[in-house]
Amino acid sequence: MFKKLTKFIVNQMDPCKELVPVESIADNEHFRPLYLLKKKSKPKTVFHQAPYYQQTGFTLDDVLLPGEDGKSIESLHQESSQFTLTKVSTDQADGGLSISFDPTNVELKGKASLSKEFSIMPQKKSISLESLEALRRERQINMDHSFIQQLQRTGIKLYVVTEILEASEEAVYKESTKADGGFMAKFYATLCAQSNREDRQSIVIPKGCTLAFRTIPLHIRDGAWGKQLAEIIKFSIPEEEEHFMKHHLPSELSSACRIFPELSPDLQLIILNTITAVMRDKNLLQELNHKMEELSEQNDGYQLETESPDLKELFSTLQHSPRDHLLQLAEGITYILDALHELTEDQLLLLLESLERKIVSQQLNLVENLLKHDLDKGKEPFLVDTRVLFPQEEEQRLTIALVELSGVQLQEDGSVIPRDKPFEAMAALFVALYTLNFLSGSR
Repeated sequence: MFKKLTKFIVNQMDPCKELVPVESIADNEHFRPLYLLKKKSKPKTVFHQAPYYQQTGFTLDDVLLPGEDGKSIESLHQESSQFTLTKVSTDQADGGLSISFDPTNVELKGKASLSKEFSIMPQKKSISLESLEALRRERQINMDHSFIQQLQRTGIKLYVVTEILEASEEAVYKESTKADGGFMAKFYATLCAQSNREDRQSIVIPKGCTLAFRTIPLHIRDGAWGKQLAEIIKFSIPEEEEHFMKHHLPSELSSACRIFPELSPDLQLIILNTITAVMRDKNLLQELNHKMEELSEQNDGYQLETESPDLKELFSTLQHSPRDHLLQLAEGITYILDALHELTEDQLLLLLESLERKIVSQQLNLVENLLKHDLDKGKEPFLVDTRVLFPQEEEQRLTIALVELSGVQLQEDGSVIPRDKPFEAMAALFVALYTLNFLSGSR
């Protein structure tokens, strides 16, 4: 929920996408002004166009030599004006959904609604480049600091947070999904043992919570730092590049997972079993993601160890793989896990149910059809190709719920309405479906 909120705020307040949304409320304190971050080696993707950052636990002040006056650099903080964002929305399908097929007609009775409500006052805090430049002339980096020495050995690039959006007052984000006897109800009846369900969730955003941040690179050499401080990295994507990325999702996916077609059917099955296991357990997904990222950062002597039975077979196989082969596998698996991380827990359960019903390939065709439209340009409805939908009522219900959780609403007349710029969410769903379809294709 927190990630959805921060992405919405960035979309509303920063259309150039120079701010990076904070994805976990538990980590928000590590993205304050002057905190040091490492950028993960994995590139931006179509479904996650912000850079990936990793906290270090250190601030710029921690790694500088003491100044002559002994003052803290906290005085560099500058505050600007506050903003207010309010949203109250309810999307409802009521009375039934009727979609025509030849020669079958399908009518889905009941109603479902999704509502979101919040009011938040983001406040911008920033540090001027002039202040940092003055600090650079006064204080050098402590090259004997253990963290700096580690960076020098590994060559990892360092970034400093120079601007944030934070909550100036406590706020509450509420989300409610309600289903009564219709296409959502069947899903909840199967997975939650309820014929009707109203799922209410809320999260309290504390005062001072970091919502988004911006960084500049921190260049270090022989104690000096920030020689290129005035160069602010732009994370926004030019319009022509954004157009290119959106229409080349399949090629990006094929490149990241290029080794999968070369794998034996047995290894493909092992990867499929591992992927489906982590889809049921977010902690397991994080463990696998962390292990795969570690492989790309270690030159030799890597050990793949785990206490989880669901990961041991894959780890045992990878442990004895050639280095080049292993790195390509780790790249592909990480790419898939990153896409799964963008989906909701309900969607992961729906995908598992779809895999069991052997309808993933049809769903892939539907999502591919939806992605051909410019989902982020507004909420103008468009017609979906009903030939890629499903004649079976339960499959139709399941698929509609899956797609709506990525922000695309199917209407009674068969038209489609995008909500809240859903392209990235739909792209992540496409990657998940593509992966499950490929790995299970021969079975």
